[in-house]
Amino acid sequence: MQFEGEHLLPGRIGHFFVLLAFVASIISTIAYFIAARKTDLVEKRSWLNFARIAFTTQLVSAVIIFIAIFYICANHYFEYMYAYKHASKELEPKYLLACIWEGQEGSFLLWAIWHSILGIFIIFRSKEWEAPVMTVISLAQFFLLMMLLGFYVGDVRLGSNPFTLTRNEITGPIFSQPNYLTFIKDGVGLNVLLRNYWMVIHPPVLFLGFAATIIPFAYAYAGIQTKRFGDWVTPALPWALFSACVLGVGIMMGGKWAYESLSFGGYWAWDPVENASLVPWMILIAGLHTMVIFKATGHSLKASYLFAFLSFIFILYSTFLTRTGVLGDTSVHAFTDAGKAINIMILLFVAAFTLPALGLLISNLKKIPTIQKEETTNSREFWMFIGSLVFFLAAIFIIAKTSVPVYNKILGTKIAQPEDVEFSYNKVIVLVAIIIGLLSAVTQYFKYKKTEPGSILKKLAVPTVIAAIITVLLAVFYPLTYYKMGAGFLGAVYVALFATIYAVIANGMYIWTGLNGKLKAAGGSVAHLGFALMIAGILISSSNKNIISSSSANGINLQISGKDPLTKQTDNPLENLTLIRDVPATMGPYEVTYLRDSFGNEKGRRFYELLFQRKEAGTKKVLEQFTLWPDVYIMKDNNMSSNPDTKTYLTKDVFTFISYAINNDVPEDTTQFSIKEMAEGDTAFYSNGIIILNSVVKNPVNEKYNFKPTDAALMADLTLISKDSLHYKAMPLIQVDGMGVNQVDDTVYAQNMYVKFAGVTDGRKVKIGIKESDKLIQYVTLKAYVFPYINLVWLGLIIMALGLIMSAVKRAKLSTFYAALALLLGAAGLFYMFLFAN
Repeated sequence: MQFEGEHLLPGRIGHFFVLLAFVASIISTIAYFIAARKTDLVEKRSWLNFARIAFTTQLVSAVIIFIAIFYICANHYFEYMYAYKHASKELEPKYLLACIWEGQEGSFLLWAIWHSILGIFIIFRSKEWEAPVMTVISLAQFFLLMMLLGFYVGDVRLGSNPFTLTRNEITGPIFSQPNYLTFIKDGVGLNVLLRNYWMVIHPPVLFLGFAATIIPFAYAYAGIQTKRFGDWVTPALPWALFSACVLGVGIMMGGKWAYESLSFGGYWAWDPVENASLVPWMILIAGLHTMVIFKATGHSLKASYLFAFLSFIFILYSTFLTRTGVLGDTSVHAFTDAGKAINIMILLFVAAFTLPALGLLISNLKKIPTIQKEETTNSREFWMFIGSLVFFLAAIFIIAKTSVPVYNKILGTKIAQPEDVEFSYNKVIVLVAIIIGLLSAVTQYFKYKKTEPGSILKKLAVPTVIAAIITVLLAVFYPLTYYKMGAGFLGAVYVALFATIYAVIANGMYIWTGLNGKLKAAGGSVAHLGFALMIAGILISSSNKNIISSSSANGINLQISGKDPLTKQTDNPLENLTLIRDVPATMGPYEVTYLRDSFGNEKGRRFYELLFQRKEAGTKKVLEQFTLWPDVYIMKDNNMSSNPDTKTYLTKDVFTFISYAINNDVPEDTTQFSIKEMAEGDTAFYSNGIIILNSVVKNPVNEKYNFKPTDAALMADLTLISKDSLHYKAMPLIQVDGMGVNQVDDTVYAQNMYVKFAGVTDGRKVKIGIKESDKLIQYVTLKAYVFPYINLVWLGLIIMALGLIMSAVKRAKLSTFYAALALLLGAAGLFYMFLFAN
C-alpha cells in the first residue's frame, strides 16, 4: 500500500547513519584494543590510524542522526513515532531540543555524542595513552549506539529506533488507510513538566558530566593494562576535575529546574533520580582527592583506582535505575519500563564495565605499588583521606537507600520507605556536612607528610574565632527556625552551619595567607570555599523557609490538599490561600491581588497575573510592588501541572505557584443590567446587600484612573456592603471623547457583580447599572514561600565550579591557547543559556 504524505527520506538517512555509527563503534573498539597491545610502532600506528577513522566516522554519524531527529520533530512529521510522542505543533521552538532528549533514544544519543567529542580531545592530547583509553570509550559507544538499533532477533528487539514509523508502532483502523496522516492532527508533545528553559540547558550539561566520568575510568583501566600502575593519575586528574565540575553543575542545574518548574517548594527532595546522579559525583570528588594525595605522597593509589572505577560504574547503575522502570513508583523523573530487551541491554552495559574493571583491580591488587608506612595524623594526606572516605561512605548510604525498589524486586521483599523520606536522609547528611565542613577548613593548613602541631593551632585560631562569632550573631539576630524535627536536629544544623562558615572563612584566609594571594594555585581552596558557601546557603534557606500563604489568617480555605509527587508528604490545606479575582488578600508582608489570567502559546497553558504590594503600616502608601506570573497546564479533566514564578532579591526569593485552578472558560453570561437611579448618598439594594453612591468624581485621579483636568469623565464612587458586613469598592466611569461616549464598567468579583455608569437623568441623578452574574466566581488557589539567602546556594555553586576549573587548568598545564579556548567555550555556553532563558 502506498501511504500518502509520508516523508521517508529523513528517516532512511537517519537509520543508515545509526547502522554506520554502530558498525564504526565496533571497528574502533577492536582496532584500538589491538593497537593497545602492539609493540611494533609501525603496526601500532597503522591500527591507530584505522581506529581514528572509524571513531571519527561514528562521531559524524551521531551528529547526523541528531540533526535528522531534530529535522523530523521541527517539521512535525508525525509519521515518525518519535516526533508523534515528543513534539507538537503548539510547542515553542526553543523546546524542540528538549523533545530529542526527552525520550530514551535521544538521551542515549546525546550521551554518545558527548563521548565522541571527548574522544576527539583524547586522540589529540593523550599521546601514548590513546589506544587503551579509547578502547574503553569506543566500547561504551558500542553499547550506547546499540540502544538505537531497533533490530529484531527472533521476537526480541535490540534497542529502539528513533526513526520507526507510527503506523508500525500503534495498532488502529486508521493506519490501514493510505491517508492516515490526515487523521493525526497533532503529536502528544513534550511533557508539561519539561517545558522550561532549564530542560534545554540542564540535560546537555548533565550528560556531558556523565560522559566525562568515563575518562578517569579509562585511564585507570589503561594503568592496569599497560602495567604503568601509578602513571595514569597525572593525565587522569585534570579530567576528574573537569568531570566533577560539569557533573556538579549539571546536577544543580537540575535543582534549579526543579526550583523554577516544579511545585514541591525547593531545589532538592532526595528523589531517587536526583540521588542516582549525586552518588557518582560524590565518589568522583573522593577519587580526585585521593589522586591528589597520590601525586603528593604516593599514598592512596588503590583507593584512587577504586573511586575512578566506581564513579563511572555508578553512572551506569544510575542509568539502570532511571531507565528500566524500577523506580517508576518512587520517582517522577524516571522513565517508564522500556521493555525487557532494553532492560537486558542496559544490564549488559553495566556488567560489561563493572565486572572486568573490578576483576582487573582485584587480580592486580598486590601489584599496585603501596607505601608501607602509614600516614601520620598530623599530615595533610591523612585528613584528606578521611574526608574522601566520609564522602564515599555517604554516597554508599544514599545509593543503598535509593536502591530499596531494586531489593524489593530481586528479593521479593516489601521494604517500605519511611514516612518522612527527606528527614531519613537529612539526619545522616547533616553529620556528613559537619565533618566535611570542619575538614575543608582545617586540612589545607596541614603540610604533606608531617606538620608541627603548634603552627596549626596558631594559623587556625583567627578563622575559628571569626566563624564562632558569626555563628553566634546569626543565632541571636537571625536564628534558624527549623523546629519541626526537635531541638537535637536543630542543634546539629547549627553545628553544620558553624562548620560551613568555618570552611568559608578558613579557605578565604588560606588563599590570602597560606598562598599569599596567588590565585593560580588556589583552585582547591576556591572550590572548597564555594562548596561550603553552597552548603551554608542550603542550611539557611531550608531551615528558615517560610510559608506566607497561610489561609488561617485571611482569605478562603477550600481544603485543597494532597500528596506532593516528589516529597510524598501530605500538603497542609491551611498553607494554601485562595484569591478571588480583584479582591486583595494579605500574604505575609504583602497584599496580593489576582488580577487576571491569560493563555500561553501551548494548549491548556494559562498564566495568572498576581500583583504583590508591600504597604506602609497604618497607611495605604505602596512601598514596593511587583507582578508574578505563575502558570498551569489545565487538562480536559481539570488535572493540572503547575509552574512557579519567583521574585528574586539579593537576600531572598518569593516563590509562588498555583496549587489549584479551574478552567475559567464558561459560556457567555446573558444576564441583563438593572438600572438604579441614585443621588449622592443614596442607597440601593442588590440580592446580597446594599450599594451606596458616595460621590460623583469629575476627571478622577486615583489607583485606577488618571485623567487630565481638561478631560470629560465622570466616575461613580460606590461602596458595596454585603450581608456579612464586608465592604467592597466599585468605580464605574463614563467618558466623552472624540470617538463618542465610553463606559468603563467595574467588576466586584467577590459578589459576582458587574457595575455600570449608565448615564445621568434629567433630574441630575446617576443611573447605576447592576448585573448579578450566574457565572462561577473566578478564583485561584496558590502557595507561596520565602526562601531566605537562597542565592548563596547558586553563588557557592559558581565559585566551586570556578575553583575546579582553575585546578583542572593548572593540573593539565594548559597553554594560553587552550585556556583561551576553554574561556571561549564557556562564553558560548553562557550565550546558549541566555538564549533559551529568553
